[in-house]
Amino acid sequence: MIAAAPARPPCYDTAVTAPISLYGLSRTELETLVTGLGEPRYRSDQIWHWLYRQLCTDIDEMRNLPLGFRDRLRQLVRLHTLAETASTVSRDGAATKTLFRLADGRFVETVLMHYVDPADSPDGERDSRDGAGRHTVCLSTQAGCAMGCVFCATGQMGLERDLTAGECVEQVVHSARSLAREGSRLSNVVFMGMGEPLANWKATWATVETLVDRDGLAMGSRRLTISTVGVVPGIRRLAEARHTVRLAVSLHAPNDSLRSRLVPLNDVYPLDELMPACRYYQRRRGRRITFEYVLIDGVNDSDALARDLVRLLRGLTAHVNLIPLNPTEGSSMRPSSYDRLVAFEGVLERGGVPVTARVRRGVEIDAGCGQLRTRVAPGQVGRTLAARGREVA
Repeated sequence: MIAAAPARPPCYDTAVTAPISLYGLSRTELETLVTGLGEPRYRSDQIWHWLYRQLCTDIDEMRNLPLGFRDRLRQLVRLHTLAETASTVSRDGAATKTLFRLADGRFVETVLMHYVDPADSPDGERDSRDGAGRHTVCLSTQAGCAMGCVFCATGQMGLERDLTAGECVEQVVHSARSLAREGSRLSNVVFMGMGEPLANWKATWATVETLVDRDGLAMGSRRLTISTVGVVPGIRRLAEARHTVRLAVSLHAPNDSLRSRLVPLNDVYPLDELMPACRYYQRRRGRRITFEYVLIDGVNDSDALARDLVRLLRGLTAHVNLIPLNPTEGSSMRPSSYDRLVAFEGVLERGGVPVTARVRRGVEIDAGCGQLRTRVAPGQVGRTLAARGREVA
């Protein structure tokens, strides 16, 4: 006798009503779903294999599942919750940004980046396994963002909602599938897209757990980087977490007065709380921390501020990524000149701080966080950015 349909498993996809997203289920939750339908437990392993090893696009591709079981699955679950709405590719082919429409009509962005020199990548890390380069997906964890960073298009949208684990994982699978068609494999994942990952801890960490599963995508946890603008409790939680993922901190200024103007969260977690949390993470994990520093012309790019940054990072094993601002329509802020970037970089190098001047990839494809969404699904962002830019300048 076939068992009754199981209760909805305790997955993280609470923002999407039935049917359930398969990508939002953990191994345990998938097993609960399968056995609740009267099927043997090993069917969940088969489904997992199809999702993350075969990167299937339809339940009917799961050919080793009985046809009747596939029919019942279609009634309860969905494979896709993201609909590709727009996609742009940089002229050199090094970056592809995709805009996805969520089931509730909201939009998020994902960027797939190809790096010949891994040191140019967002985490600034080299690895002997990278060979000739790496393929990195930058995923979003929220629709919009509550952090309000003045130079960021997403930050000016405000937070619409957290993404679910399934919506996060599906972004990665979409990129992995695209690479597989070209005979390549995804090598790295950075949580650096729309939203603040540590403000959506549950879905962020569920995504990590899925990505590192050895029977799935089998990504090493050290090939995952979580970026934060300084959510101190989240950094401390990362230090204690089960997997050692890389940490990147969006710093952008070496003192509280300037940082609070650029990153409003600094009023909640100022530098005298943020830096001890970073040191705690490093003591617990023994990993180098990447500090992101967006260079804005005449705002945070002076030699004096570079010297302050050297002092701030003293005692930490750190790497600084210098990123010329990606201009956003409607903002008065502009990227620092090449000469200013080189001068700032030189001060850090002389101070003993490892530094990379990151290439501004995909400027012509609106690769900055939230820019493609702003162009395709515009709102009040341009006017807000212009106002905030005048405040900072």
